[in-house]
Amino acid sequence: MQHVRHWFEYLVFRCFFCLLQTLRIETCEWIADYVGWLFAELVPFRTRVIDDNLRQAFPDWSSERRGQTARAMWEHLFLMLCEVAHASRKIHHTNWRDFISFSGDSRRLLVQNLLDPRPTTIVSGHFGNFEVASYATGLLGFPTLALVRPLDNPYINRFITRFRAAHGQFILPRKGSATKVANALEAGVNLALLCDQWAGRKGSWVEFFGRITSCHKAIAVFPLANKSPLVVTYFKRDNRAMKFECVFFAVADPLQGGEHLESSRSLTQWYNHQLEDIIRVGPEQYWWLHRRWKNKRWTSPRRKAA
Repeated sequence: MQHVRHWFEYLVFRCFFCLLQTLRIETCEWIADYVGWLFAELVPFRTRVIDDNLRQAFPDWSSERRGQTARAMWEHLFLMLCEVAHASRKIHHTNWRDFISFSGDSRRLLVQNLLDPRPTTIVSGHFGNFEVASYATGLLGFPTLALVRPLDNPYINRFITRFRAAHGQFILPRKGSATKVANALEAGVNLALLCDQWAGRKGSWVEFFGRITSCHKAIAVFPLANKSPLVVTYFKRDNRAMKFECVFFAVADPLQGGEHLESSRSLTQWYNHQLEDIIRVGPEQYWWLHRRWKNKRWTSPRRKAA
């Protein structure tokens, strides 16, 4: 029965995906406005989680502003799916500049670090359109190794993996791939990781928007063990669908030193603070429905005093 259910789910997903590909991106933007209203006003899906997360991150915001951001987040999530559906058909080697721009020196700095003989670790969060970012990185000639949690439905998972690996990206499951990752690092392959996923009790415990959370230790261990740079970036929608801004936000390089490079925990704390600043650039493009905090027993003393 599970096999049949997975096939049915895949059929529904593929039909919906094909429908999105037939729509003009301007039509998708128009529909996104109604999707935002639907999930913010009528469908009570993770409403409390979203509001609690926004309240934690922006304690001075009014309930009205939190509600507006929640609605804009749902619009963003729908547009993100539409952009994934359109990316492989619209963004190519010859026209990528029509869709992607670089802020300031971001292009030069990214290329400089990606061409470093040391394996660069690129980290971002569930912000902007990180799926198209991975696709575009490979398209521009910089394939990366990504660690992901496979989807429960194997057919949908295989379909999404084909998109992610379209231009040479290497996709490995998050669990059980330590040896393959070590071999890839020795070969100088760059890593691309999402840094804001819950890591459980065995993770590295740091602050994120004033509340403790658990992060995967390996994200900081990789660059420290290989004395290689960890680059924080984001790939944000710029005003309209299929228009993106790629930003080189910060870099931590063990060869340059710094207090944040003294341990894996200090480096983990550093990149979480960078992610906080990134989210403040466009709060509506972050996944607030994501259960980032699962431990409510501890809050930063400085946050309590604020």
